[in-house]
Amino acid sequence: GGGAYGAAKAGGAFDLVRFVQQPQVLARIVSAVFALIVFSCLVGDGYMNQAEDPRLLCVFNHNEDACRYGIGIGVLAFLACIFFFMVDVYFPQISNTTDRKYLVLADLGFSGLWTFLWFIGFCFLTNQWSWTRAENVYIGADSARAAITFSFFSIFSWGLLLTFAY
Repeated sequence: GGGAYGAAKAGGAFDLVRFVQQPQVLARIVSAVFALIVFSCLVGDGYMNQAEDPRLLCVFNHNEDACRYGIGIGVLAFLACIFFFMVDVYFPQISNTTDRKYLVLADLGFSGLWTFLWFIGFCFLTNQWSWTRAENVYIGADSARAAITFSFFSIFSWGLLLTFAY
């Protein structure tokens, strides 16, 4: 066997090509890109104002919570992808099985939680978009649809990360 959590294989030189070809690294990169798309769509075009009202309103049925939720989980997912990407880089150098165990469990727990939160986000954004009146959306409709679509894709990308962590 490879030891607990692969600890027997700790050490050695870093090979970038081999590292990037690992399925969990590719899934993490895809998840980061999806999160970036969701929160950038909502930050860029997720808010609009009416001609008679200078206040910015969320494109999702004027529900500020929908935009905040999408931006929040998108930003946190992106930051977590960067963190766990760095963990993936340094993971082969960690020989302590306890540290490796906690990192794997953190990845497992976070991926599970974020799979669930993306599902909630997809349902929430889709529901709010279905209640949005078309005449209230001048710009931002494509960005709103992109945020919904990539929230849906994120469910599967984070589910894949959950599977790899398991």
